[in-house]
Amino acid sequence: MSIIQNDSFLKTLRRESTPYTPVWMMRQAGRYLPEYRESRKKAGNFLELCKNKNFATEVALQPLDRYPFLDAAILFSDILTIPDAMGLGLYFEDGEGPKFNYPLHGEEAIFKLDIPDVEESLSYVFDAVSSIKKALSNRVPLIGFSGSPWTLATYMIEGQGGTDFMKVKKMMYSRPDLMSHILKINAETVSRYLACQIKAGADVVMLFDTWGGILSHHEYEQYSLNYMKVIISNLNILGFEEIPKIIFTKGGGQWISKQAKIGADGIGLDWQTSLSSARKQVKDQVTLQGNLDPSILLSDPKVIESAVKKVLDDYGVGEGHIFNLGHGITQFTPLENVLVMLETVRNYSKKFH
Repeated sequence: MSIIQNDSFLKTLRRESTPYTPVWMMRQAGRYLPEYRESRKKAGNFLELCKNKNFATEVALQPLDRYPFLDAAILFSDILTIPDAMGLGLYFEDGEGPKFNYPLHGEEAIFKLDIPDVEESLSYVFDAVSSIKKALSNRVPLIGFSGSPWTLATYMIEGQGGTDFMKVKKMMYSRPDLMSHILKINAETVSRYLACQIKAGADVVMLFDTWGGILSHHEYEQYSLNYMKVIISNLNILGFEEIPKIIFTKGGGQWISKQAKIGADGIGLDWQTSLSSARKQVKDQVTLQGNLDPSILLSDPKVIESAVKKVLDDYGVGEGHIFNLGHGITQFTPLENVLVMLETVRNYSKKFH
């Protein structure tokens, strides 16, 4: 196996010593970058950008080329590739986000749902992983990812993003048998999907549980966390114990102690959770990732520098912290503000190591 030149991100996930706090950004390859917008224009649409390995490689490396202080790359793809492979017919409308032609709106549709042949139907994703990995030339580790079973289910049942989640919650409470059927299929599919990403070259895998935070206390564990635990267990059984695994539930900081017990190596936190409080709860069980409010990057450099220092101060001295945003970077973020954040993390964090 080739040696990664900058392995601070991997070392931190193993809770090993590093000279500074590593950093990457959710959605770091995205619309705030003019070069990304140019690539998307050339591709024609977002799905083509994801499905063409050359475009996916180009945009995955763009933030690293612009910002050398980034310590990880992430696959350029979308969490909804899985339901698309299941036959739900993913499409995007400008200004309205993702939609499905065939959402799960009835018992018949739900029982027709089956685990797809991910190696065939999602081969373009694994081709992109291999291509990005090769293009990186071992500069930094590559993160592969998937949506969590619950988050995927919200889109599959609602039929689109940006809803009030009434359809999915109604099913969860009135027909838990149907919900469990969907989540079991999603968990098995995600397990196979991430296994294929690892085989293609991903050094780390991450589960994005974007909508886990809409659940009540008991339902979160039953319908979201337990299925992420199944995926981690499946990957370990498949022989990928040494591949670090990160979970991130937006709005899920109140469940940090439960999250730390499912076998993940890292837990992502949004900006509503105190890192010091989370650290006390998890102790040395897991690495914590986060948690600057992305909106702060819309302000001025002095405010950003102060906010970054507060996050680093909040975690304090010692290993086990990966700096990140509390969710994805917004498309309106000034380029120079990202540099301020990254430079501050690199320079100020050294005192904690």
